[in-house]
Amino acid sequence: MTNAVIKCDSVYKIFGANAKKMLQDANGNVDAKTFQDNGCIVGVNNASFEVSKGEMLVVMGLSGSGKSTLLRCISRLTDATSGKIFIEGQNLLSLNNKELIDLRRNKMGMVFQSFALLPHKTVLENIAFPLQIKGIEDQESINKAMDMVKLVGLDGRENYFPRELSGGQQQRVGIARSLAVEPDIWFLDEPFSALDPLIRKEMQDEFLRLQEKLQKTIMFITHDFDEALKLADRIAIMKDGIIEQLDTPANIVLNPATEYVRKFTQEVPREKVLKIEDIMEKPHNENLSDLKVLKNETIENVAEKILTQEKSVGVIDENNQIVGTVHPSKIINTVFGGKKNSD
Repeated sequence: MTNAVIKCDSVYKIFGANAKKMLQDANGNVDAKTFQDNGCIVGVNNASFEVSKGEMLVVMGLSGSGKSTLLRCISRLTDATSGKIFIEGQNLLSLNNKELIDLRRNKMGMVFQSFALLPHKTVLENIAFPLQIKGIEDQESINKAMDMVKLVGLDGRENYFPRELSGGQQQRVGIARSLAVEPDIWFLDEPFSALDPLIRKEMQDEFLRLQEKLQKTIMFITHDFDEALKLADRIAIMKDGIIEQLDTPANIVLNPATEYVRKFTQEVPREKVLKIEDIMEKPHNENLSDLKVLKNETIENVAEKILTQEKSVGVIDENNQIVGTVHPSKIINTVFGGKKNSD
């Protein structure tokens, strides 16, 4: 992958007194149970991947799968036991404390599940706080914070205290505070999981709006597959510290790499995830229906129309050119049949 902003190369994080020695003795073949029997916990097991500029990689898995530990290694809140981590080509593990603090202050933004707002400071003061820590003058930091208030839709509440805000509004303050320092890289660890479902959906929509505007490089942790599907450019699914599969949402649903991933995704409503282009056939010289559908439509949005046709339907791109075809039977098979037909 070109343009890698984050690169991990054989990253391990093992907790326990014998961690380094056991890892050396294992020659990279780490078995979580063997390590556990010897008093060590495997947090991250041989993670290698890249995240490109402007990409949103969602890391997911059940509780204890290692997703938060991986994020903490990449931000160096936790030191990896072994491996290499690069941020924009810079070896993170070789940085001294001062260089690491500079990198975090100037390049990284972090949002966690707990909002950690300062209760005695207003919304505006909470957002301006990290700017003032960087030495930016009070008035400039307040002006910048006001821009962030508007960006996350909290106009009129800038002088409220955290106790006067709803959970969703508090989370917006946390997001605004992390964005105020204009990070290139944004780490979010289950930022919406404490919110009720309606506010959570609103925050996801808001987050997508912000990302479309700001184009940050993002690693986003969640255990909610629907959330991952909605937000991700690519998804990494973890189990026992291992990345079982890292791929696009469509490929993970259509072509699970392991039995664990298959079970993890089997309840996912495919019609909500897959686009018409994911299941279309190459165009042939066939007699098509009069109906045409856009390739980037989700199956859910156009299935009903397609299923009323007897012939294959033309799939068009944004220039109205036919780039494929889809037969009504393909819709039925994809949604109800379990696997994609081979071409």
